[in-house]
Order: sequence, then structure tokens, then C-alpha cells
Amino acid sequence: MSIQLDNVTFGYKRADPPILRDLCYTVPDGFTVLLGPNGAGKSTLLKLAGGLHQPRSGTVRMGPLASRDSSYLKKVAWMPQTITPMTGLTAWEQVAYTGWLKGMNKADAWDAALTALGRVGMADRADVRVKQLSGGQLRRVGVASALVHGADVLLLDEPTAGMDPTQRRVFRDLIVGLATADVRVLMSTHDVADLAEEADHVTVLHDGRIAFTGPTCDFLAHAVEGTPESRRAETAYAMVSSTASARGVR
Repeated sequence: MSIQLDNVTFGYKRADPPILRDLCYTVPDGFTVLLGPNGAGKSTLLKLAGGLHQPRSGTVRMGPLASRDSSYLKKVAWMPQTITPMTGLTAWEQVAYTGWLKGMNKADAWDAALTALGRVGMADRADVRVKQLSGGQLRRVGVASALVHGADVLLLDEPTAGMDPTQRRVFRDLIVGLATADVRVLMSTHDVADLAEEADHVTVLHDGRIAFTGPTCDFLAHAVEGTPESRRAETAYAMVSSTASARGVR
């Protein structure tokens, strides 16, 4: 099952214009990159999909489950932009604690935490206190925390922010490996460089509306003919954004 946002409108203050307005969106299969500039509503969309916010109008569902339901929340994992290390805890303990918060019993959370750390290449750092981990390693702990309870959808909010190009490449390879037929991954970014060739789909959010969503090959087809391969994603994004602006999105 996938997350569906149907005619969703959301704003933090009712007196302010909505950040998202009448938005309809279904999280695609596999690995999807969510592109858009700062302020486009990417984090808000992810928080709504993760059940952290409820829409002003419209619905957020996964099959028969509404985003308010505890069963919904167990099927979804949200990783924020900033991973906060818990004082005194090891990586293993922090991931296990997240599993416990998601309703797992202590023994299951403990076992699942080590498995999740192994999936992100951190099993050998399981007993290291999170305060001693590097920024990249802490991001991996964040992904392990998202994986620990066996979620069907992973929502990653700007996970590569602050990383150098090499670190971004390694992290994207990790995310690609997590996306399967049973697990959908939606990763937001404002950096077109984070569009990995391996991404199955691209969604572009422009001024709180969906400007494009579809397979990566269809997105790249928006690039002007003759554009160098290294610039195709950047050019395609510029074309999609300019078209959305010309149509008067919002």
C-alpha cells in the first residue's frame, strides 16, 4: 500500500495563505526524489505523509488507514533533517529506543535495531556512543531508526544536506539499496545534484503544488536537446519550474 494525499490543504496558521493547496499525490513505488526550492512545501508534505501534521482539509491515507491511526504510523517512518544524538546512548540503544517508541517490545526492538544498523553499514559501530559519531554516521543511525520497525514507506527530509559530493553519492547508494518492491522511499532535496540516476521517479513541488511527477526518464526528457549529460537534471528542473511559473501555479 502507498500513501495517498487527496485534495490536501495545509497551513500552520489559519490567517496565513496555505503552504499546500488542494494537493493530490500518491507516493510512487521504489525510490522517488522530491525536488523543489526552499519554501516549496517539501518538509510540510513529508510531515503530512508521516502523520506529524493533519491537513486543514482533504485526507492522508494508506489504504483504509487514516494518518491519525496508530496502525498507519507503524507503517510509515519519517527521518528529519537533523538527527539528534541522545546523550549517553550508543547507536544500538538509540535505534532500539526508536523501535520501542513505535510500539515494539524491548526484546524485538533490541534485535531489530542491530539488523537495521547492519542494513546501513553501521553494525561495527553499534556500541559506539552516538555523541562520538561523525555527521555521516549519525545520518545512517537516523536511517536505521527509520527502518527498525519495518515501515512500508520511508520519508527522508533533506538527508544529504551539508554533505560533500562524495558523501552524498555514498548516501544515495545506501538509499537506493533500501528501496524494494515492498518499501517505498521518498527523499526530499532542494539540490538537483541529489537526483541519482538510480531514482525510479521524480516529483517536483513548486509553490505548494505538484509541478511534475513521473519516471526519472520522463523528467530528464524536459531537458533541452543537446544538453550535456552532467547538466540534464539541472536543465530539466529549470524547465519544469519555469513552465509551472508560467502557468501561474498557486
